Amino acid sequence: MELTRRDALVAAVGTGVGVGGGGVALSITRSEPEEEASGSASAAGAGRKKGVDRELLATFVAVARAIYPSTLTGIEEFVRTYVAEQLGTDGEKTESRRTATRETASELDELAASWHDTSVVDLDPGTVATLLREIGVDIAEPDPSGTIAQRLRFHVVNELHYALYTSPTGGRLVGIENPIGHPGGTASYQQGPST
Repeated sequence: MELTRRDALVAAVGTGVGVGGGGVALSITRSEPEEEASGSASAAGAGRKKGVDRELLATFVAVARAIYPSTLTGIEEFVRTYVAEQLGTDGEKTESRRTATRETASELDELAASWHDTSVVDLDPGTVATLLREIGVDIAEPDPSGTIAQRLRFHVVNELHYALYTSPTGGRLVGIENPIGHPGGTASYQQGPST
């Protein structure tokens, strides 16, 4: 399945308020890096126009490649567009939330450098997934002022999961045919669950 810029914009428009609830399970799977070849130049430009620094965008993309299902393509453009809409200077998030997210992403990069002698953006998705598990992100309760694991869960992982599963493509991936904020008909809720 391919994630598109439209998916990112639908997810971003549906946000409205801060995300961080603990209702999303951390799924750590491996994506293939060659899937991301198309669309990265336009997505990178979108992030710069919105005032999001390259390091933050790259960190979000690296984490998304580690936690999103490997069947997805277009991850880089999707994540860069969503993050630019949410964390850009005119995005949905407050300045304090943007600062906290940047600091948390920077701490993740410092841990990657300390444990793996390189930036998190230079690690392969499997190593990023392992790093997140070793930090404890997969079992952490999201807390914007908690431990590094709790802050990563709140500011990065839950934000990425929210973006994915509120997009039309991500919704179809888990059987949500009509995510909140996505226009659609009555067919999706008039059908019984598939067995």
